[in-house]
Amino acid sequence: MFAFLSKFMRRKLVMFGVVSLVLLAVLAVIVPLTSPYDPSALDIMARLQPPSAAHWFGTDEFGRDIFTRVLTGGRYSLTIGALVVVVALVAGVLMGLCAGFFKRMDAPIMRVVDAMMSFPDILLAIALVAILGSSLINVVLALAIVYTPRVARIVRASTLVVRELLFVEAARALGVSTLRIVFFHVLGNILSPILVQGTFIFAYAILAEAGLSFLGVGVPPELPTWGTMISSGQAYAEQAIWLVVFPGIAIVLSALSLQMVGDGLRDMLDPRLRKSL
Repeated sequence: MFAFLSKFMRRKLVMFGVVSLVLLAVLAVIVPLTSPYDPSALDIMARLQPPSAAHWFGTDEFGRDIFTRVLTGGRYSLTIGALVVVVALVAGVLMGLCAGFFKRMDAPIMRVVDAMMSFPDILLAIALVAILGSSLINVVLALAIVYTPRVARIVRASTLVVRELLFVEAARALGVSTLRIVFFHVLGNILSPILVQGTFIFAYAILAEAGLSFLGVGVPPELPTWGTMISSGQAYAEQAIWLVVFPGIAIVLSALSLQMVGDGLRDMLDPRLRKSL
């Protein structure tokens, strides 16, 4: 384990991604303790001020401190992304294991997965949010439904390979229960692609949430996610470009960092790629 972490951390791009994610998460958590500004407090006299010593990222159209709101928005955006990953992985793993291990369930489950994947991600998410309603929980559910098929396909493909291996046949011959074989022997040997896919879904979820909020169909506008900040600031972008630049940088930095971490995990966990490292 130590050797794995050592090799993983020696990669500069991966280290950049890890440090960036940790820094964003820590700042988002401690912002109420470190910032003198309330992210929702209005100060009309200080509206649309450029970046300065008093307001590092400037202020918005209501005089709210952008730096504080960006970090506060990180709490919502990162939380949404993390919840989407958890729900999508749990649902996708269960569907993929059932489809890959039990032959009778393969066709029905995969036809549902194929039908869901036939729609563009953002259009399906918009339709689901329109049906469920605009709220943080509903955005998480909608995005989890969108990304569950990706996990299910990967888990199914890996399960089809593992279920035919000798140690699974030996476990069956010894009378090991089916549930133990599925969740201990099979799932334990396909965790690598699941973990890698989880990091990618995290990045996709942050970008998708920002897109939904920008279009006005995501979380309620009073919640300062990065997407809602860009959406509300676009009307003033010509005279106060910092309203959209700094939330945009936060989105790009978090998504790029997650992609770097995911690529690093994939290279380290895939035996074919690990030999070349």
